[in-house]
Amino acid sequence: MLKGKKILIGITAGIAAYKIPFLIRLLVKQGAEVKVLMSKEACNFVTPLTLSTLSQNPVTIEPFNPESGVWHSHIEFGSWADTIVIAPLTANTMAKMATGITDNLLMATYLAARCPVFVAPSMDVDMYNHPATQKNISILQARGNILIAPHSGELASGLTGMGRLEEPENIIKILISHFTKQQTLSGKHVLITSGPTLEAIDPVRFISNHSSGKMGNALTLEAASRGAIVTLVSGPVATLPEHPLIKVVKVTSADEMYQHCIIHFPKTNICVMAAAVADYTPNEPSRNKIKKTQDLISVSLKKTKDILAELGNQKKAGQLLIGFALETDNEIVNAQTKLHTKNLDFIVLNSLKDAGAGFGHDTNQISILGKDDQIIEFALKSKLEIAADIFDTVLKVKE
Repeated sequence: MLKGKKILIGITAGIAAYKIPFLIRLLVKQGAEVKVLMSKEACNFVTPLTLSTLSQNPVTIEPFNPESGVWHSHIEFGSWADTIVIAPLTANTMAKMATGITDNLLMATYLAARCPVFVAPSMDVDMYNHPATQKNISILQARGNILIAPHSGELASGLTGMGRLEEPENIIKILISHFTKQQTLSGKHVLITSGPTLEAIDPVRFISNHSSGKMGNALTLEAASRGAIVTLVSGPVATLPEHPLIKVVKVTSADEMYQHCIIHFPKTNICVMAAAVADYTPNEPSRNKIKKTQDLISVSLKKTKDILAELGNQKKAGQLLIGFALETDNEIVNAQTKLHTKNLDFIVLNSLKDAGAGFGHDTNQISILGKDDQIIEFALKSKLEIAADIFDTVLKVKE
């Protein structure tokens, strides 16, 4: 399945580097052509001799080899590869990638690469969960890098938790899936909403929710990777995806999101409404900051425009409309009601009762409900994997 594919492996200084010889051997068995770049410190964990023997190519560490007089061009490596896999990816190298620091050949190659880049973090659980690391992961994903998420287990420190490098066999499956994925949405127009909306109470205060936009970003990148022309209408979020096929429209309020959805929906083939839109907005926002002068105050609220219902009313034959439902109780019944009353083709159900699902997480656990009330359940996965599951499911049913 990987025959003839040119795969560049980037190895950084993590104990999980011991798994990379097994990965290279599997890649070569699949018929891939493999080259290896290492950081200098990575040589403390796995030897270049082992890697060159298994890859059947010289291993490169420095830009210039004084013994051979050969200069290794980062441009050449970046242009050669069909894909780059950086594994294991340490927190230090991840931070360099996020900020553009170029202090070794691997980082220079990464910045010059024109191909898809897979990143497979591996580190101790507390390092992985640190806000700086999580922010850097979000930044890399927003720029189109494909996360091969670590899994939970026993770590080199003796602790147990998230941070183990994905097993070589599973990395191979991910790469095969990447190369065999058809451009199933080539030329199609996809509209996606994402993130929260902010409803102003006064110039400095607002009503909102905890949506991070991570699910919407993942859906947007997945659609673009399948060749779709994507319009992302996003509320305020920390990061936004970058891709030549993605147009980002930034909004703040539910009304702004409504206006842009109405504009873009008529030319849309598939619409995925993943935003957490406020149901209510202040009836009369104060023009001035409300001062703390009373023990109790009340804010009058009115319903926001129901974007999903309006798009359901406007939907024409051939258009697919997919909604999201985040529930805390009576999950299936509430989702089915929303599905039918708003004329949706599918609804994606999240439950806040499921650990690791919902707002703020890099993972999600969903069920997809169709018009025939069929329910397809998915296990807890990364949001990028869930995005692929959603498009696979709706396109399969559409056929």
